[in-house]
Amino acid sequence: MEGEKNRFSVLCFEQVNRLDSMMRQEVNIVGRGNFPQIRVQLMDFVKKVRENLMSSHVLVKDIRLNGGAASYVVHDAPHTDNYNDIDLIFNVHSLATHVELQKVKIAVLEALRTFLPDDVNRRRLSDCSLKEGYVQKLVKVSTETDRWSLVSLAQTDGGRNIEIKFVDSMKRSYEFSVDSFQIVLDSLLAFSEVQPPTVTEHFYPTVVAESMFGDFQEAYKHLEEKLISTKFPEEIRGGGLLKYCHLLVEKYEPATDIDQQSLERYMCSRFFIDFPDVDQQAVKLESYLFNHLKSEDLLARYEFFTVLHWVIDSSTICLMKHERRQTLSLIEQYMASIQLEYDGRFLACQILQAETGLIVDQVFYGPFQMPDLKNAVTYTFTSPSTSSSSTPCLSPSPNVMYACTNLAYS
Repeated sequence: MEGEKNRFSVLCFEQVNRLDSMMRQEVNIVGRGNFPQIRVQLMDFVKKVRENLMSSHVLVKDIRLNGGAASYVVHDAPHTDNYNDIDLIFNVHSLATHVELQKVKIAVLEALRTFLPDDVNRRRLSDCSLKEGYVQKLVKVSTETDRWSLVSLAQTDGGRNIEIKFVDSMKRSYEFSVDSFQIVLDSLLAFSEVQPPTVTEHFYPTVVAESMFGDFQEAYKHLEEKLISTKFPEEIRGGGLLKYCHLLVEKYEPATDIDQQSLERYMCSRFFIDFPDVDQQAVKLESYLFNHLKSEDLLARYEFFTVLHWVIDSSTICLMKHERRQTLSLIEQYMASIQLEYDGRFLACQILQAETGLIVDQVFYGPFQMPDLKNAVTYTFTSPSTSSSSTPCLSPSPNVMYACTNLAYS
């Protein structure tokens, strides 16, 4: 009973203020093709979805902020501000039938319709058209232990996607302790109806957060000190392997009470159970790169594959040698591709400088700025548990001695 109480914590003013600022931000939901952008305050959009659910007789237990965005609210630090999505959870009474699954989808589509620009003829847009125009991803899961639906909406200008989950039941809602926080939004939504609805140090709602990992203070310590910890990694789809490697790249370290070797073996085993052949592994890697590592950040991608290569090479015991070699070869192909892209970008700098006489200091590819990779010339990764590694290391071609990062005229 005491352990259950330790799961919860009441947010202080600074945390509530960050949460309020996040929920009051204007989001720009991008449409495909000729569909116009939808600009709406996140708070208003959430309230409209809830209203639509209630109108359809779908009982909403509570609404929560989840994942990286919740971690940022709980602890504001440079390493928590790089979350990728705004994850929202609507805990609902039942999603047992197809009709109920349709209701939650339509609740989002009707909210999109409500906030379309004034000059749009809403009557001409069917639910199917709205789904094709604005829904980035639509997922439905129905098993003995998990029953939930996901609607993903994309933002413009590199904005964070809005991931809306409607959950009847979910066995596992987190991978590691640092992303296990959920913040109950209902009191903040009610507070927004107050006039004036301004959060101040002496007047703000009581907001409760929960760590699905278990002990809230322990999870907070892990977040604050950049420590890696989890429970039952074999329960996580993919074992949490890719997230684990990403955390290592971001300078997180395994907590002292964690058996790192055992943890990595569990994660690798579950990864190869869920993605048994290289084609499925490639699809999963592409998806993770798209959602978590920007295409212009070549160094971060290379570091990620370097760490992943080392972990699989040293911790996989469930595969035949040739199967492991196939996976390692796939990772090495990604690393070689990154190397080629980097060399190509550098060569473009040299050609531009030779043809124009300019001193090239910054290059843009479409909306993307070329990254600074000069620190990668001698980059190697050393695992916390070993002093040597056979991992491939980034070795730029002889001409690649620096990266062009600014554009100036001489």
